[in-house]
Amino acid sequence: MTKRKYTNRRYLDAIKERVLIFDGAMGTSLQAQNLTAEHFGGERLNGCNDYLVISHPQAVEKVHRSFLEVGVDVLETDTFRANRLTMAEYGLQDRVIEINQTAAGLARRLADEFSAKSVDDRPAQARFVAGSIGPSGKLPSTEDPELSNISFDELADIFREQAVGLIRGGVDLLLIETSQDILEVKAAITGLQQAFEETGIYLPVQVQVTLDTTGRMLLGTDITAALTILENLAIDVIGLNCSTGPEHMREPIRLLGEQSTLPVSCIPNAGLPINVDGQAVYPLEPQPFAEALAEFVEKFNISVVGGCCGTTPEHLKALVQRLDNHPHSQRPLESTARLSSSIQAVAMHQVPPPLLIGERCNAQGSRKFKRLLLEEDYDAILEIAREQVEYGAHALDISTAVTERPDEVHLMRNVVKKLTLGVEVPLVIDTTELDVLEGALKTAPGRCLINSTHLEGGREKADKIFSLAVVHNAAVIVLTIDESGMAKTSQRKLEVARRIHAMAVDEHGLPPDALVFDVLTFTLATGDPEFAESALETIEGIRLIKQNLPGVLTSLGVSNLSFGLSPQSRPVLNSIMLYHCVQAGLDMAIINPAHVTPYADISPQEKELAEDLIFNRHPDALQRYIEHYENVQVSQESNLVDPTADMTPGQRLHWRILHRHKDGVEADIDELIIGSPTRHETAVKTLNTVLLPAMKEVGDKFGAGELILPFVLQSAEVMKKAVTHLEQYLDKVEGVTKGKVVLATVYGDVHDIGKNLVKTILANNGYSVIDLGKQVPAETIITRAVEENATAIGLSALLVSTSRQMPLIINELERRGLKFPVLLGGAAINRRFGRRILFTENGKPYAPGVFYCKDAFEGLDTMEAIIDEPKKNALLEKITREAEMEIGRMKTPNEVVNILPRSNISSAPLPLPEKMGAHVVKVMPLEAIFQHLNINELYRLSWGAKNTHGEEWEKLKREFDTRLQRMQKEALTEKWLKPQAVYGFFPCQSDGDELVIYDPASVQAGKPRELQRMRFPRQPHDEHLCLADYFSALQSGVMDVVAFQVVTVGQAATERFDRLQAAGDYSEGYFIHGLAVQTAEATAEYLHRHIRRTLGLKEGQGKRYSWGYPAIPDLEDHRKVFDLLPIEKELGMTLTSAFQLVPEQSTAAIILHHPQARYYSVGESRVEQLMK
Repeated sequence: MTKRKYTNRRYLDAIKERVLIFDGAMGTSLQAQNLTAEHFGGERLNGCNDYLVISHPQAVEKVHRSFLEVGVDVLETDTFRANRLTMAEYGLQDRVIEINQTAAGLARRLADEFSAKSVDDRPAQARFVAGSIGPSGKLPSTEDPELSNISFDELADIFREQAVGLIRGGVDLLLIETSQDILEVKAAITGLQQAFEETGIYLPVQVQVTLDTTGRMLLGTDITAALTILENLAIDVIGLNCSTGPEHMREPIRLLGEQSTLPVSCIPNAGLPINVDGQAVYPLEPQPFAEALAEFVEKFNISVVGGCCGTTPEHLKALVQRLDNHPHSQRPLESTARLSSSIQAVAMHQVPPPLLIGERCNAQGSRKFKRLLLEEDYDAILEIAREQVEYGAHALDISTAVTERPDEVHLMRNVVKKLTLGVEVPLVIDTTELDVLEGALKTAPGRCLINSTHLEGGREKADKIFSLAVVHNAAVIVLTIDESGMAKTSQRKLEVARRIHAMAVDEHGLPPDALVFDVLTFTLATGDPEFAESALETIEGIRLIKQNLPGVLTSLGVSNLSFGLSPQSRPVLNSIMLYHCVQAGLDMAIINPAHVTPYADISPQEKELAEDLIFNRHPDALQRYIEHYENVQVSQESNLVDPTADMTPGQRLHWRILHRHKDGVEADIDELIIGSPTRHETAVKTLNTVLLPAMKEVGDKFGAGELILPFVLQSAEVMKKAVTHLEQYLDKVEGVTKGKVVLATVYGDVHDIGKNLVKTILANNGYSVIDLGKQVPAETIITRAVEENATAIGLSALLVSTSRQMPLIINELERRGLKFPVLLGGAAINRRFGRRILFTENGKPYAPGVFYCKDAFEGLDTMEAIIDEPKKNALLEKITREAEMEIGRMKTPNEVVNILPRSNISSAPLPLPEKMGAHVVKVMPLEAIFQHLNINELYRLSWGAKNTHGEEWEKLKREFDTRLQRMQKEALTEKWLKPQAVYGFFPCQSDGDELVIYDPASVQAGKPRELQRMRFPRQPHDEHLCLADYFSALQSGVMDVVAFQVVTVGQAATERFDRLQAAGDYSEGYFIHGLAVQTAEATAEYLHRHIRRTLGLKEGQGKRYSWGYPAIPDLEDHRKVFDLLPIEKELGMTLTSAFQLVPEQSTAAIILHHPQARYYSVGESRVEQLMK
């Protein structure tokens, strides 16, 4: 751990004695004072809380006193945003030190005043001042051109300046808080050290990161990674604050409490806020807030507690009463050795060992990587990195030194930046240059491993590397090399290791587990007698170092052993050497994990040959080993890296489409065609015998349940890329197509995900598709079909109500005597409906045919039949026969309309809420809403995995988990999901099957005025339930209350989906669409819980019913909800002619509070609904 010095450590001494309690929310308390622009110093400075310490210090003093008077131990200065960057928004960038010094002085004066007097009969005790340092507003870890356009050193200087002001003002500690980017935290810590050196005053440092409800920082860092990255830096307390309430901090706080050697702080909000009518509402009351933090102290040994946003003096009073002078618990004495990416930590001691370091991102050892590096093709470099991770690499070695270019620093920074954002494993910085190493450490957010240092030229360079490792909390690979050269015997290896250990641990203060000794191995390919026993000495050297230097780790560049041998012979020798090194205590290995074969899987003969060479058991061991592999093909492990290696170009193309690999498609097509004397004919043959059969196999696998829909879309993307490239070899003949299909989602319907898949499949199979989009009127569809002389029309609809457009279109085609076959599809319809509407209003079947298609591939099969006359006639005969049977089944005598009896539900009215009418929720915490995602529905329904089971499901679920985490992170940073809502409470009474809704103001005035009536369907059977039954009856004279809610995730999600579709990125569009739909559902659940809390309902009481579902299948009442609530004005939402919500990713619901409310169906079949 970094050696620390202090000129004031009173705060740390107090922590040793008792749990310390911080104050509550500065912003919440200032907001409650209703300050005006004049208080802030004028309109230009309005809202700048930090400047109040100069413009109106009485307001800040009032807040500080309110918390000191309830007994808190620590005041935070009013300087959360008082850094150069954020103050520039107000033109105050040149007054940063003044503002911070003034704020610190104000808090210091009050803390000293209260330190000298008792509070609530408790004796006087020291009160402390924490200098609050919030984030800069930049996110240096990202690739965002605006948010990341700042260097590590610039950030460090910004925080240095703020810290100088706070130190001069007399704070007891510096508090880096609400941190969202772990790289910025590292820069801030560096800046604070510079401030200590500048002022000569050394104080404790407390660092608090902020996590979302998933337990991750904004850019994805989990709490174990944060602990790994920060624990050995120059800090004294680590913890969490802000973002969530204590309920979402439980697991990360438990982990910190159990694993951190440093004291742990926890300063949560008063629950997750919801923005209602422009005001943040924090739901957690003082007593449960205090109990939650007391539990953390007692269960998880937390050292520091307090309150963040939404916490008032009442919250802190309850906390002080609950935890006053609570003794401090002991912390763990040893930490776990880990490396970390910006996302997650990796244990340096793997079980089973070793930790595998991928070696292919190394310009010295990989020609492909070097080529890509010189081309600066960082996307392709990322693919190399991901491939190694897929094969089991726990970390990645990065080396960017090339003789062709002098800018190694530039290349290293760019590679590190790209991999930081693209892979979740730690990086190993492999360079001999100090400036390159420092640049990498200032770019990488995680805890890196430095590769490497040694004493060949003396200790000067090693000392500099150890100093960098201390500053950036890096681990270091150290080679057993000194001024005498490479240590060749096990004893020499130990001797050099002892010397390096003394320097790094005793002099620089690195912990022993930050040292990773590479005991070196030499190639056995030369046959040089000097190195005949070198492998054995390496194995023994590992054993000696582990025995004699407790806590250190060992590593080995295993593949050096086989350097110079044939490619087919190297994997076995490397794998055998790796096995024996691990048995001796090896912790890490730099090796291509794809080329590691388990010891048990190697044949006895190969084991014997390899071990004879490694242990020098026979003088001719090398010759025998070489001869054995002279006629052996490259091993299966290599084939795994490229399964298409032995395929023809046509076979490779087929494989790439089936397995969804875009790379190499153009090269395969070129190889097939360029050498052909008749390029056009070869291109046509390639299309018909390679590409189309490949997509057909994809369709067959989808139909058999072997592929999920996202995989089909990915195959379609590969197909599109192949066809686009193939077109350059085809002679341009206008009008050459298998057929034209006019495709549309019917009028009133905004859903087109299914239609887009049909378009993709048909287009990739030789059809011209005229896509008219969604909400297309019947006349537009028919007119365009005539203009294009279409082969067929395709119609799609999601909802029952909009599906009724389909028979209207078919009847209109019949009336006009047009002969277009019509294909139907969509979630709302089924085969029975398709057969039923084959018969038009004149009682005759529509001669060209109406074809129901359950999915895109049945649509393709149907089109293939339509363009083949004999197949078409057979299919028409089949569907006509089925339609006649369906018509016969539907013909029943006219039913007598019965008046249905009322259910036995008794009303249970609630008192009317204090705030009736409409409420607008402009901002909802997306991270909290993600907690309400129905993962099963997302994965199985919206992302297409409903038929996946067993091991295949487990594998797919892991892939989906990773995808969801990435997409959530993108949604949070890029803000393409924007949950908003309008809800309202209204007085109401039931009148038979109707609900009468009143104007709230008129009810309060004693003259109820009716606003709306909603009629709900009644069950024709069973209990005869109707939603109106759950409310007080009109004749009772008792008012009841009903709630309505409308939520949306905004138009940006639809626009993102449309852009992806237009770009041909169908699979990503599909995933985006699914997540947006399910996030809208999660938003509805989140708001529903808020409404239930507001109404004071018990857990489990209250149900949410949406129109279009079994209890209220029709959508017409959406219009009445829009009339009741300001949905169009506040949310920008609209309704289609079929009363469907726009944007599509939205929901509307009526909320019933009745304790007996339950979900039910009014019992209509889908065909009955469709044929109304």
